[in-house]
Amino acid sequence: MPLKTLTYNMKKLIAVALLACGWGAAEAKVTLPEILSDNMVLQQQTDVRLWGWAAPNGSITVKPSWSDKVYRAQADGEGRWILSVATPAADYTARSIEISDGEPVVLKNILIGEVWFCSGQSNMEMPLAGFDNCPIEGANEVIASSSQWKGIRVATVEKNGQLKPVDRCKGVWKASSPENAPRFSATAFFFARMMNRVLDVPVGIINCSWGGSKVEGWLPAEIVSQYPDVDLKRDIRKEEPHDWWHYLSPTLMYNGMLKPLQNYTIKGFLWYQGESNVGSHKTYGERLKTMVDLWRKEWGIGELPFYFVELAPYGSFEGTGSALLREAQYKAQSLIPNSAMISTNDLVEPYEAWNIHPKDKKHVGERLAYQALVKTYHVGGIEADSPACKSMTVEGNAAMLDFVHADNGFNRLKGMEGFEMAGEDRVFYPAQAEVAGKNRIKVTCDKVAKPVAVRYAFRDYFPGNVANLRGLPLIPFRTDDWE
Repeated sequence: MPLKTLTYNMKKLIAVALLACGWGAAEAKVTLPEILSDNMVLQQQTDVRLWGWAAPNGSITVKPSWSDKVYRAQADGEGRWILSVATPAADYTARSIEISDGEPVVLKNILIGEVWFCSGQSNMEMPLAGFDNCPIEGANEVIASSSQWKGIRVATVEKNGQLKPVDRCKGVWKASSPENAPRFSATAFFFARMMNRVLDVPVGIINCSWGGSKVEGWLPAEIVSQYPDVDLKRDIRKEEPHDWWHYLSPTLMYNGMLKPLQNYTIKGFLWYQGESNVGSHKTYGERLKTMVDLWRKEWGIGELPFYFVELAPYGSFEGTGSALLREAQYKAQSLIPNSAMISTNDLVEPYEAWNIHPKDKKHVGERLAYQALVKTYHVGGIEADSPACKSMTVEGNAAMLDFVHADNGFNRLKGMEGFEMAGEDRVFYPAQAEVAGKNRIKVTCDKVAKPVAVRYAFRDYFPGNVANLRGLPLIPFRTDDWE
């Protein structure tokens, strides 16, 4: 055999052997998950986790610029390592971290602040640039001025559907700028902007969402396999042979997008999802609770806050599928500790009735921020909760409704739209409503002599016009349980 050929074969054998051992030329220095990148935001005043891969059983040192302390870790037999680093109070100082197993990797332009994990389907995914024929209101001005928000950073996780859990996914941190902002989640950006304005600290957003995904897509197989209506053996790729088939599939988002990020230290969760679960309202609340319980357990940081968005009005006036899902969302608050829902009943224009992506994401993000500011950061003076129906009594031909979160009354005395009333025949008719005292609304209908049930905005598309004095809309409701 010629010497040149022998040398080539020996090099090939050595390379194969190194790869079999789990390391080679590509792992001559420590490697990191993509989410640990330049421009990231780390949660303030806690022990944040850093992790990655190195040579099996190798030693890793971590040197943050804000401390003289050197942190050390030992990689396991597969080269995996993880450690925790203490972070200081939030400020706008650009920091760095040196991570080395002999050859250093330096992460630059790091901010210390508040980090929120945002997930769900397309209304959370929807960027400031909008979708085709679906704009974001005020997007051009927001994008043009985005550089002024020096403390906002966003990591957008690429879609990565996997049948089994993986430990890596793509998505690096980007600073707020006109070049980067068009791809930022609009809802998440408006949330971050309000948080940054009020708290005056950097805000980091991890946007991990996939349009069309069901809640079952964000759960693992060992849980979803227990659901009688889910067939894990079904291969949607064979039935829907397009490149976005996976959005309807169970477990894929959990495996490919959520699982790789669970070491990243966060403050809480934001969730905007439910459209794809319309028709499954009887199971939605419990499954959402299961999802939140699991996420909190796997992050291992305690009972992290979970703030989520009610489905916006969408579809026909006659249908109630979306209304039933909204009801399930509202009830889920009582199932999930440290959670709250914001209403979006008032944020859709009439011409958007058949647009599942309404343009107003500013108020959605801001209402999520109010929940976090009041309930997580304990900022006083802010109202976070929408008025909600507490009870109904009948006085003659009138239904008297009592409400919570309307201590100072409502936004109008009369001219309330969105109410319906039914008698024993269960036929609903448009009804008249007016303020009848503190936290109370009187509802009547000339076609119903003996009221039995009242509904408000309880249709697929039926925006009401009632709110509290802070402009937070009355949550759609029904006093009956008729199917």
